[in-house]
Parts: sequence; C-alpha cells; structure tokens
Amino acid sequence: MSAQRLLLVQQHLHPGESRAMEVKSSPLTTHVLDTASGLPAQGLCLRLFRLGEGNQHWTELRKSYTNADGRCPGLLTPEQMTAGTYKLFFDTEGYWKKMGQTSFYPYVEVVFTITNEAQKLHVPLLLSPFSYTTYRGS
Repeated sequence: MSAQRLLLVQQHLHPGESRAMEVKSSPLTTHVLDTASGLPAQGLCLRLFRLGEGNQHWTELRKSYTNADGRCPGLLTPEQMTAGTYKLFFDTEGYWKKMGQTSFYPYVEVVFTITNEAQKLHVPLLLSPFSYTTYRGS
C-alpha cells in the first residue's frame, strides 16, 4: 500500500486527528523530510508529550500524522503553549515499514523546553534509514 493511500485510510479512520490540527494555527510545528528519497515523509505517525509537574511522567497531548508535505502544523493551540518540557516522538520504524524498508532507529524522540509562550517554534526532522538530524527551526 502506498504511503499516500495509507494516509488517506488513517485520516478516514481517525478523521479528527490530522485534519482538525491543520486548520488551526499553531505556535509549534514540525516538518519531516525523508533525505533518502529527497521527499517529504508523508504519513509518519508522531506524538507530542509534555513533562508533568515534578518531572515524574509524560502526558500525551496530541497524536497525528504528517501530511503530504511532511508537515504537522497544528500540534498545539496558542492556549496550550505554556512553559515547560516537551517531547516529540516520531514513529520512524512504522514509517520505514510502510516504505518497504528497515531502519536502524525504531523511533526518534526530540525533547525541548519552551520558555517563551509567545514565541513560535519549529522542530524539523531530517530522516534516513540509518541517521536523523533535528534542529530548532524558525
């Protein structure tokens, strides 16, 4: 099954998860590029977590899938954007399996701190089966 077809099935089964988030403007965004193919990583499942009080446990805030452009623009509403420690969990193993490949990294976790709630943050991920890179984008 192609990645595009799989994304359509996922959106049909979970209609509110990715479409509703794309409509809203978010101060936190991500973009995943498949550097092995030179294309956006479409249909990659990701989850956003926030570290709870006392740094005891992670609370899942959102689950979504990257769109046809490899983006997941609506991760947080402006009201949800509060100071704290967050984690983006990217299911890279699931993505590579859909692409008919294996990978060295079964997932990628990017942990970051939000200190200024008014600032827009972009967390891109460059991905291949045997490496990944992330940085604070704009």
